[in-house]
Amino acid sequence: MRALRILTIIAVILGGLFVAADRLAVHFAEGEVADRLKTQEGLTTTPSVDIKGFPFLTQVAGGELDDVEVGMKDYDADTGTSGGTIRIDDLNAAMKGVAFSGDYSSATATTAAGTATIAYDQLLKAAGSQEAKLPLGVTAKVVGLSDGGNGKIKVDIEVSALEKPVSVLSTVSVVDGDTVRVHADSIPSFGNITLADSDFRSIADFDQKIEGLPGGIALDKVEAGANGVEIAVKGSGVKLAG
Repeated sequence: MRALRILTIIAVILGGLFVAADRLAVHFAEGEVADRLKTQEGLTTTPSVDIKGFPFLTQVAGGELDDVEVGMKDYDADTGTSGGTIRIDDLNAAMKGVAFSGDYSSATATTAAGTATIAYDQLLKAAGSQEAKLPLGVTAKVVGLSDGGNGKIKVDIEVSALEKPVSVLSTVSVVDGDTVRVHADSIPSFGNITLADSDFRSIADFDQKIEGLPGGIALDKVEAGANGVEIAVKGSGVKLAG
């Protein structure tokens, strides 16, 4: 009985040491991947990296991690124009089947899925840049975007001949995996001013291209939220580093 107790104590101690070593190793790996991501993507803040699964060391021995969650704040994505960027407030992705090199200099996920949030003031950059000249010297432009309820965006349009902006509800969608499209559901009343459909759409409808997401992640779906548009992202063969 005494020998059994001794063996049990030794097993518990060794098990504790293994868990401690495993947690130290995963913490080191998370830091390495986070630092490389920060450098690779030119981030101002260090992203969060959470390697799931236990034990970590057996995953390392196999050369592939089951599940890695990555989070980035204030990520500047390209807009397809010279030097143009749009800020993504939060970009979070769950990476599955992450194969990596021994020094973590390269890491590629089989698949990735997550979310991104873009504030309305950022999306307004695209809409506010297109001021239209209408008949009789009237001009119009989009001056505000906000939550319209039921998954719609409320678009406020300022018309020079009117005292107050006119609002319209618009549908938001993803086009070609890299573009957020805002399309007005109908033409509102502009008082005595009659607008042709093409004139109105030149003001209210717009596209915002979003390129250069980390590792080749693409836009999937989008819906209007309380503080901005919430985008589902996905990808395959996504590079975390290297």
